[in-house]
Order: sequence, then C-alpha cells, then structure tokens
Amino acid sequence: MKICFLSEIMGLFPFYRILQQNRRREMSMRRRVRGLSWGPGAIGTAAWGGPRLSDVLKLAGVQYYSDITTRKGRHVEFVSCDSCKEEDGLPFRASIPMLHATTPESDVLLAYEMNGKVLSRDHGYPLRAIVPGVIGARSVKWIETIIISRFESQGFFQQKDYKMFPPDIDWHNVKWQSRRPLMDFPINSVICEPRDGIAVKSGDMVDLYGYVVAGGGRGIERVDISIDNGEKWMEALQLPKLPIEAQAGYEDDPLRPKWAWTLWQLKFVKVETPCIVVVKAVDSAGNIQPQDVDEIWNLRGVMNNCWYKIRINAPCPPVEIQLPPPEPDWAKIAAENEKRQCKSPEDHAHDKPPPDVLDKF
Repeated sequence: MKICFLSEIMGLFPFYRILQQNRRREMSMRRRVRGLSWGPGAIGTAAWGGPRLSDVLKLAGVQYYSDITTRKGRHVEFVSCDSCKEEDGLPFRASIPMLHATTPESDVLLAYEMNGKVLSRDHGYPLRAIVPGVIGARSVKWIETIIISRFESQGFFQQKDYKMFPPDIDWHNVKWQSRRPLMDFPINSVICEPRDGIAVKSGDMVDLYGYVVAGGGRGIERVDISIDNGEKWMEALQLPKLPIEAQAGYEDDPLRPKWAWTLWQLKFVKVETPCIVVVKAVDSAGNIQPQDVDEIWNLRGVMNNCWYKIRINAPCPPVEIQLPPPEPDWAKIAAENEKRQCKSPEDHAHDKPPPDVLDKF
C-alpha cells in the first residue's frame, strides 16, 4: 500500500488544468421517473486543477496505459469520507476501469483547485476526482482512499443506480445486474436564450444562444437549429473556447480531447410566431440526438439527450374591455321629469296666449 499526503500530490506531480445534466424533468413529463427533477441547467464547466491520476498511479508502480496490474487489478476505486444512507452509512464509492485511469490523455485528475482557487467544501475539499467526459457520479468528492481492485466497485451508485434500461423496464421488473454502469455521457445540446414561452411579434428577429457537449472527449461536428419544429434546419456558429492559462508544463492544445462544453449562437433569425424552435447536434464520431424522449425513456430518467425544444409565442392581441354603463344621474332625471309635468288650471291664470292666437281677434 502506498500512502500519499496531500502535500506530496500538490508538490511532486505536474499540474494540469481541464475544463468540464441531466434533463430528467422532460422524461417525467412523459412518464414519471424517480430522482430530482433536473432541467437543462444541471451542468457546468469549470477549470479544475491538480495532478493526473495516471501520474499518481505511476508513483505507486502502475505504468501508463495499463489495463491490468501484476496483482490482477482491473479497476481504480475512489472512496469518499462522506457516508450516505444508500450505502447503509458507509462511504460513497465509485470506480473506473484501470485503462481509463492510467491513460494520460484521459485527463483524470485528483483536483484540489477549481477556477484558480482552492476547492470549497461543497466542491470536494481537500481532494476530489475529476473524470471528464463521464457522468458526474464517477467524480467522487472528499477522497480518502484510492483502491486498485480486481472488481468493479460494489457501491450502491455503481451497481443499483445510474444504469440505462429500455422503456419497457420499470421498477417491478428491473434487474440491476443485467446492465453495465454508465460512463460516457451522450451528445447533448440546449437552447439557453430566448427562454421557453417568450412572446415575439411575427416577422421579428431573434438571437439564439445555447451550449452543446459531448462525452468521452469527442468534439462537436455541428449544431443544427430549426424554427419550424424540425422541417428545415440552419447551422449555428460554434463559439471559440476560452484559452486555458498555461501551468507547470501544460500547454493548451486545440487537438486535445474536448472536455468542456461549447457555446453556440445563431443571430438575426426571422421567426413567424407562434413557432417551435429546436436544437440538435452531431459529435465528431457521428453520434446524433434522438428526436423524441419516448425513444430513450428509462426508469431513472438518465441520459436524456433528445431534441431540445422551446416555444415562441405570438403576442396576445389587445383586450377590449367592455365597461358597464354609467350609473344614471337620478337627480337630473327627476328635475327633467318635474319640468315636463302638466300644470294645474290655477298655474295657467297669468299665462300669456301665443301671439298667433291674439291675431285672430
């Protein structure tokens, strides 16, 4: 067993910096799934800093690109100091394959820095794993122990969660051992602006913005936009990634795996409202997003990467308000009625006859 102190990890190894969803809610809208109702915002990109796991393992005698050790180790397990109820009070744990851990280009980090600052407690201080391009459940926080094992982690979140089943499997007939744990996340894209349900006058121009991300370090081939629910498509502009500051022998290389999300935009788009705006993307391996969530529905609501849609509404027409008739002026009406009332004979005693009557006499 090799014991490494944090000071050794911070001082002995080269420092690397890499950049790093769920959309479960859309699956629940079709058919209820278990889990937090994540929307498209359950994702982020940060600059993580620390040594590569492959360098640390090499210090322990495990060579680069090893898929098995001399003692038949095939997996690297991260054990947290954080206990959880799903593990019956034992620590959270997860593992990745040995070859993934020992390949320098996989950029698996033991991170102690985020965005140029020491990790906060919520983000895994003092040390956490960052497994880029892979679902977040494998990036274990608050690492206490790293184990080289012959077997995949037997933790709850590796064996009884984060597995993708076909739509016909539900909780009454699920067999967890029949599926492998999820690793790489799929190609996915989202519209961030404008927001869903916004009102725009027909014929006006809108600017569209969003992000696209692919798992496994795959790049983005293109981002397609439709303003008529998928009838016709336009290609969005992919914005350049922000440069990463060089650190201790690390130089940013545009040919390196694409761990971070890519931001995209499509400006000055004329829309005829109401309309449905759609985004879908293709990664460098030719993987595409499925059209409908029903194709990938699963009981845990994971890996939702169907076409992302928003609705742009037409402005509501002005509402004509029908006011009630004004309250009658009863005093005025009473006075007018009084003037129209017939006079008694006594009231006519001093009346003068009309001039035409006098002329007859």
